[in-house]
Amino acid sequence: MTEPLMPRRHALHPAPRDPDYKSSVTRAPNLPLLSMESTPAEETGPRFGHSLIGPLDNDLIRNFSRGARRAIGERIRVHGRVLDETGRGVAGTLVEIWQANAGGRYRHVKDTYFAPLDPDFGGCGRTLTDEAGRYEFMTIRPGAYPWPNRANDWRPMHIHFSVFGHAFGQRLVTQMYFEGDPLIEHCPIVHTIRDRGQIERLVAPLDLQNSRGMDYLAYRFDIVLRGRRQTMFETRPEGM
Repeated sequence: MTEPLMPRRHALHPAPRDPDYKSSVTRAPNLPLLSMESTPAEETGPRFGHSLIGPLDNDLIRNFSRGARRAIGERIRVHGRVLDETGRGVAGTLVEIWQANAGGRYRHVKDTYFAPLDPDFGGCGRTLTDEAGRYEFMTIRPGAYPWPNRANDWRPMHIHFSVFGHAFGQRLVTQMYFEGDPLIEHCPIVHTIRDRGQIERLVAPLDLQNSRGMDYLAYRFDIVLRGRRQTMFETRPEGM
């Protein structure tokens, strides 16, 4: 049976240029975008190999040290489902994440924030969704960090998500925030999103039912690829 068409809702997504988000002023296009036809290379490959997923790839607490030591910070479990516009789970989706460490610093040569690096934390992981579209990561809660936008701007605690479809050109990128973080209300990047409901869809609620006592808290973050409940994506406003 053919499902009803879920129209794209471009008006919900941020404008490319926002004066309060200063780097967007220099990065935003000055001319209308061009629509180009895709080529076979973009539609068919390269395809990610399912066999390349390792046993620790979705465990950021242990994957950088190969399990010899564990990352420093508050242990958390991040889990959810990748869903289509009708609420069905999307199986076999590659989900990648990257994040700052517990002190708010990325393992990146251009990150000059003076918070210390954790020698046992790399800050990235990946996994494949199961037959019901479920995924999960074990990680540490990332720290907030300052960024050179205005005099005293800070990014809230967040985790970056990348979702790959079945072709090279099908990649969506978004961010997950944490319930109760007061910095969400003060972040210029967050407030490029004008619709309050869209911001709330990027905030993962605390999930005590799937937490483990004396071990870790859980947060649930469902990713909706398209439709009325679509997650806000940075790379493609219309979704998958």
